[in-house]
Amino acid sequence: MELYLIRHGIAEERQPDIKDEERSLTKEGRQKTEKVAQKIKHLGLQFDVMITSPLVRARQTAEIMVTAGLSNAWEESTHLAPNGNIDPWLNYWLEPKNYPQNTHIALVGHEPDLSNWAEILLWGKVKHSLVLKKAGMIGIKLPEIGSPLGRSQMFWLTPPKYLL
Repeated sequence: MELYLIRHGIAEERQPDIKDEERSLTKEGRQKTEKVAQKIKHLGLQFDVMITSPLVRARQTAEIMVTAGLSNAWEESTHLAPNGNIDPWLNYWLEPKNYPQNTHIALVGHEPDLSNWAEILLWGKVKHSLVLKKAGMIGIKLPEIGSPLGRSQMFWLTPPKYLL
C-alpha cells in the first residue's frame, strides 16, 4: 500500500475575524496547487482514495486534486484536522480487510501532523526531522504485513517548487 501525505496549499493569513477552520486558499495558493496537481498527474500518479481534513483550505486542495484527475472523489475525516490523532486512522484505514495491498491512499492535511505521522510510520517516533511544505507531498510504502509503525519506507518527499 502506498500512502501519500499532501499538505494543503497556501492559505489566507490568520486574522481575528476569520476562524481558522474557514481560512481558504489564496489566489497564489490555488494557482500553485493546480500546477502541482497537474505535474503529479503528468507523472502518472492516481489515488484510489483521497481523504481530507474538514478545514476549508484542505478541502479546496483535495478538490483541486480531484479536478486534475488524480482521484475520482474525496471524503472528509476529522482525524485529519489539526492536532488529529493517527491511531484511529491507522486502525481503520490501514486495516488490510478495508483496502487491498496495491491501494494508493492520499491524505490532505496540515503541519506538523503530516510530517509527524510520516516519522511515526518511518521511524516509530517523532524526530522533528521532516518538514512538508504547503502543497508538498510525502510518499510512504507501507509493509505488506504487520504494523507499519517504524517499518515503512519513504519513496517521495517533494516540495512544490520542484513540481512547478
